[in-house]
Amino acid sequence: MNSEEFRERFFPKSDWNNWRWQLSNRLTKQADFERIFTLSKDETAAFTEKENSFKASVTPYIASLINKSPLRKCHIPTTAEFIKKPWETSDPLGEDKHLKTPVIIHRYRDRVLFLTTDFCPAHCRFCTRSRMVGRNNLSGSKSRWKEGLDYIKAHTEIRDVLVSGGEPLSFETEKLEWLLKEIRSIKHIRFLRIGTRVPFALPMRITTNLVEMLKKYRPWISVHSTHPDEFTPESTEACLRLADAGIPLGSQTVLLKGVNDTPETMMELMHGLLERQIKPYYLFHCEQTAGMSHFRTSIDKGREIILHLRKHTTGYAVPDYVMDVPGCGGKIPLSPEYDSVEKRLLSIVPY
Repeated sequence: MNSEEFRERFFPKSDWNNWRWQLSNRLTKQADFERIFTLSKDETAAFTEKENSFKASVTPYIASLINKSPLRKCHIPTTAEFIKKPWETSDPLGEDKHLKTPVIIHRYRDRVLFLTTDFCPAHCRFCTRSRMVGRNNLSGSKSRWKEGLDYIKAHTEIRDVLVSGGEPLSFETEKLEWLLKEIRSIKHIRFLRIGTRVPFALPMRITTNLVEMLKKYRPWISVHSTHPDEFTPESTEACLRLADAGIPLGSQTVLLKGVNDTPETMMELMHGLLERQIKPYYLFHCEQTAGMSHFRTSIDKGREIILHLRKHTTGYAVPDYVMDVPGCGGKIPLSPEYDSVEKRLLSIVPY
């Protein structure tokens, strides 16, 4: 079923290309999903499990993509989420202990994470912030934002602000502009970033009005991408609209078992990002988030994929394969082993 057939069948009188309509018509209940998908016994059981569950949420747009795609695994819950390994945690990045205000996480000396909201249009099942996303504890109130801004102003060692959430582009343009303008007015802030899933989860949000506003504040945008099935005419237009406005785009992808963990799939994804003017930046090893072991590959699998990319495509298409380890000074590179190459080099040139 193509996108047009999907709309005609399930949302025949929709305002499909209106991002506000997409948000107000998200699938969040079991019945919403059953109206569109034939749920497996396992998926049905996951919906009925209430204790410590991560609420499901997808936009109608995402729903139109995932039925027979590996992306289904990323958006419809399964009972595997309730199997928690002893070493897993709800806060795998150790963010909570660095929470300085309700909206500021200050892990690294010169940069902070600004949590604008805990709302997301689409809940990725592997989310490292599932402990907070959709919990309605971060409303995006300006009073909390002002508290965060005051913290940044008081800490002149901060030069870099990453505006994230939740989904920061889910706000009305005027409200988001207020925040970006305030951040840019702080003299010691030299670098402004936005982390978002919107180009691939809610591409109709990338309006001309939004892009013109973003252009004024010169943010770099980290776009979260997962699988080539996210490349649609709508998402392509959204990405190119940002790129054509001169906004630098980089991608962040999580390596996920059964979703994107083959060299062929990853190469198609990386090539597709480049074609949309997005530089592949990070490939993350799936974190030790509680209940996510079914998504986690071995590190060797990730190294195999990176080695394949280095051998068979342009360097621009090769992201850094990393693991974010709290207390280790940042993201740890997980590079392929090159012992045989090093030995060959040493046999030729005595380095």
